[in-house]
Amino acid sequence: MSDTNGAGAPQPGAPAGGAAGGAGANAAGGAQPVVPKMQILGQFIRDMSFENVAAQKAMAGNAQPEITVQVALDARKRAADNQYDVIVKLIVNAKTKDAGEPIFVLELEYAGIFLIENVPNEQMHPFLLIECPRQLFPFLRRIVSDVTHDGGFPPLNLETIDFLSLYRQQLSQMQANQAAGAGSGTTPSGG
Repeated sequence: MSDTNGAGAPQPGAPAGGAAGGAGANAAGGAQPVVPKMQILGQFIRDMSFENVAAQKAMAGNAQPEITVQVALDARKRAADNQYDVIVKLIVNAKTKDAGEPIFVLELEYAGIFLIENVPNEQMHPFLLIECPRQLFPFLRRIVSDVTHDGGFPPLNLETIDFLSLYRQQLSQMQANQAAGAGSGTTPSGG
């Protein structure tokens, strides 16, 4: 039962960005900022592998582990409007400090399905690769802790991952790769 006079009404196919502001949203000079909306529609383990190398090799003793964690991120648009898949990929390697022998390897791909609205297109990429992984991280941390414990080791409590820093590193690496490709006269393949 909402009649509009056409002024300020969203165009067909346009996002309903200002609708949340109510009647005063379009007042001269007082336009309220559009607040991004994120909702986690689902989250799940896409792929997981845990290998207890120490047990397979019958390693004895309490070797002091050196643990490395590699993180990669991926995001893609789903067929449904405003829905995205965000995947955090972890590889956790534990090796003995003295000999460098593997103790265990955990590979995990954890995904979330997100409904995201009111985020400008130019800000969507960083939003997907910074804010969405931040929402998934506590669940990812618990899975790593549970799997390492169930695998016969003390639970591994991952340190907080700085997804902003990780995003910046990936951007600078992509730019360096593009510059190297441009400098050699070749164009990168794929897309």
